[in-house]
Amino acid sequence: MIARRRQTQVALYLVGDVAATAASVLVAYWLRFVIEIVPVTKGVPPLAPYLRLIPVTALLWPVVFYFQGLYQLRRSRSRFEEALKVVLAVALGTVILAAGLNFYRDFSYSRLTLAIFAGVDTVAVVLTRWAIAATLRRIRRSGGNLQRVLVVGAGELGRQVVERLQNHQEYGFRVAGFLDDDPGKQKRKILDVPVLGTTHDLETVILAEAIDQVVLALPLSAHHRTVQLIRRAGNMLVEVKVVPDLLQYYVLRAGIEDLDGLPVINLTQVPLAGWNQIVKRAFDLVGASLILLGTCWLFPLIAWAIKREDGGPVFYSQVRMGLDGRSFRMWKFRSMRIDAEADGQAHWTRNRDPRVTRIGAFLRRTNLDELPQLINVIKGEMSLVGPRPERPEFVERFRERYPEYMARHRVRAGMTGWAQVNGLRGDTSIRKRIAADLFYIENWSLALDLRILWMTLRTAFRRH
Repeated sequence: MIARRRQTQVALYLVGDVAATAASVLVAYWLRFVIEIVPVTKGVPPLAPYLRLIPVTALLWPVVFYFQGLYQLRRSRSRFEEALKVVLAVALGTVILAAGLNFYRDFSYSRLTLAIFAGVDTVAVVLTRWAIAATLRRIRRSGGNLQRVLVVGAGELGRQVVERLQNHQEYGFRVAGFLDDDPGKQKRKILDVPVLGTTHDLETVILAEAIDQVVLALPLSAHHRTVQLIRRAGNMLVEVKVVPDLLQYYVLRAGIEDLDGLPVINLTQVPLAGWNQIVKRAFDLVGASLILLGTCWLFPLIAWAIKREDGGPVFYSQVRMGLDGRSFRMWKFRSMRIDAEADGQAHWTRNRDPRVTRIGAFLRRTNLDELPQLINVIKGEMSLVGPRPERPEFVERFRERYPEYMARHRVRAGMTGWAQVNGLRGDTSIRKRIAADLFYIENWSLALDLRILWMTLRTAFRRH
């Protein structure tokens, strides 16, 4: 449902990008040869060759923008981040265009005009995208093109549906209410959404609330009731969506394999396999080596500060579980008191944990305590980016409670990850951390790794 609205917005962005770029070609020609912001010394060239650049950019720009992630809509991306991506995309597209024009012998294009075009196009594309987004928001806030949604099931699954729809109000969905058969939930509000009745009231509520879409979010135990509700809602001429309760049987993105003509569904396929795995490992080796070279001068300073505070050991190591459930010893700069685990029990770090030393608090806030893990990355035990590794005793505790938890170990553990940059670290919700880690595994790309590294660096120097 959100995907369809995203496709519409992406299509508008695509049309806007192409139109803004075509206009930028004309504006660049006008600025260079009509206004003459720089004096023309070799005569004014004809417009026709520059007009021929428009269909070329109409084909090239969408491809470059796509690989720069500009057609992957994310709520967490700010206007500044989007503008930065546009700058990089236009610069890359202009370089490719200029390189291709070197092989075109029928006409010599002005390099200054191409530079002016890049600047004008960047501004035009950014402003066009902002205008499209603002217009869509204005239309939907005024009630135009809204879809009213009824969620059947006010349990955990139904609440997750509502949370996501509320987080994506820019796509024009408004949750009218819940239906639930639990008497304790009647006449209540959950997530500021009213419970409008029971499943027996389905047809009445659809008519009274002018519902456009019905989302069935019932547990697996209610399978027969779900089938009945699908039939009843289908007779009301509304869109019907079913959210399967697969959290307890969660598997990664499925893929189809061929067994001598027999299709086989692989329920544990991940993007980080084959060639992608080699690319990520090379990225880790190069990145970890460069970071280690750039930060090695900090090691003696940090060691001196730790020693000066309490005279204890500089490094702290723990056994953690990594790729395929294999254990390894992870190293950190010590940030807690020497007797932090004197009782022999494993404890999670809490907010304002009294066990954390003064210098340790600074190291944790800036992530400098993690620097020794660069050695783990070079050794192949960890990655720069990935799910954070846990201690085996925690893993044993969670694997029974959350069957999907072990899917985190299908990739190398990371020094930082999608969960960490979204504030899910230490004593936070396990389920949310698992969801964030599985999102990363399913959607891995080098661009996502770079984004997480940038967010980690930015967060390290910003107080929460």
